[in-house]
Amino acid sequence: MKVYIADDQNLFRKGMSSLVSSFKGVTEVKEAENGKEVIRLVKQSAPHVILMDYRMPVMDGAACSEYIIAHFPQVKIIMLSMNDEQHFVYQMMELGVHGYLLKNAEPEEVEEAIQAVVEKDFYYNHLVMSATRNALKHRKYLEEKKTLPKIALTQREKEVLLLICKELTAKEIADRLFISERTVNHHRANLMEKIGARNTVGLVKYAIENHFPF
Repeated sequence: MKVYIADDQNLFRKGMSSLVSSFKGVTEVKEAENGKEVIRLVKQSAPHVILMDYRMPVMDGAACSEYIIAHFPQVKIIMLSMNDEQHFVYQMMELGVHGYLLKNAEPEEVEEAIQAVVEKDFYYNHLVMSATRNALKHRKYLEEKKTLPKIALTQREKEVLLLICKELTAKEIADRLFISERTVNHHRANLMEKIGARNTVGLVKYAIENHFPF
């Protein structure tokens, strides 16, 4: 895996780079100190994952993430911040990033998050789940559902969606449901089209909104 570290604090960036280089499967680590540098590096050679600091000069993490999500959707972004306020965490997930970590996270969680976004397209820790649930709780979904057509999912699509939310890979879902990985990916594509989700994070948010039991 190729992982890029974006942070304007030199000491933190160097420390994170050294840490990530020691993770299993990581073959290349590059550094950037602002969003514009990140975009330049991605245009040269797209990584699998970017650990993106939110607060950076020149171009911050949010603006940089928005650009990369639009132009390089295959790149996974994990936002880094010291801000644990739930409304802020949810804003970042709404932006389309694939995970959110506090900058004081344990090394084990950083490695887990990188592996998760590569293998499963998202990383939902307790902070993200709590922020998402609370944000959705305070939105007027009942009023919106009165005017929006109900999305009809097949039983198999519901089963696949539930297993995606439980962070199973396509192969694990295929084994669990006794179907092929190709069929799993077909169902996932159908779910994204029906729900209007840009990525797996959008599928999980839909499941939370609709009270799926995971």
